[in-house]
Amino acid sequence: MARVLVPDDPWATVEPLLPPARPRPKGGRPPVPDRAALTGILFVLKSGLPWEMLPAEVGCGSGMSCWRRLRDWQEAGVWAALHRALLERLRAAGQIDWSRAALDSASVPAKRGGEATGPNPTDRGRPGTKRRIVTDARGTPLGLTLSPANTHDSRMLAATLDAVPGVRSGRRGGPRCRPAKLHADKGYDHARCRRECRERGVRPRIARRGVENSQRPGRHRWVVERTLARLARSRRLTVRYERRADIHLAFTTLGCALVCLNQARRFC
Repeated sequence: MARVLVPDDPWATVEPLLPPARPRPKGGRPPVPDRAALTGILFVLKSGLPWEMLPAEVGCGSGMSCWRRLRDWQEAGVWAALHRALLERLRAAGQIDWSRAALDSASVPAKRGGEATGPNPTDRGRPGTKRRIVTDARGTPLGLTLSPANTHDSRMLAATLDAVPGVRSGRRGGPRCRPAKLHADKGYDHARCRRECRERGVRPRIARRGVENSQRPGRHRWVVERTLARLARSRRLTVRYERRADIHLAFTTLGCALVCLNQARRFC
């Protein structure tokens, strides 16, 4: 199972990003190896199982050991660094299309409530979280943000654009984090959103209410819909069970990194 979930290629990318092991002056039981812990994290992300039901056959210790490792690595910035490293691999191969980007959101029910949740207007006011991602023209996730489900999309446009990290190419020139154009649906049809795009050097291509047909996602916006669907394939991201926002953000960032990894395997 470990070889299936964490093969050598992604492990070689993750391992240098991990913080050093904490000293154990009093000895005690040896900690779960990092690769085994990552296997357990990916197993929970993909299957959606509760941590306490993590099978012993996976060989990654207890569920709580994997949960603590997920928490610690989120605090150390490992998941964000992994996402950036995979984006840099794609850019070095010329596989990030900065000519246009697409932005959209998806609501996720939060069964247990918790941080960054709010009444979902599309789910009879039940608690929920809304994830927003911005992708390049090929659907590669560049940046993401989380907010309560009752936060209007237009209020998070600037924060989602700013969540795109500076991606280096490995060649001459500095890192890049801004696309040339941004495509978004009618939820972002506000003068404030267009102004925020122009302030960041991005040309807005936002659908206008009462003008564009809402039956189709748009010629250029469908790629972000596909990426949101790919994230939903991970059962742990279909429904939010974590009360802590940082844990749910860790899972979501890891899901985006997996999408980038699949893109790198395909194109690089």
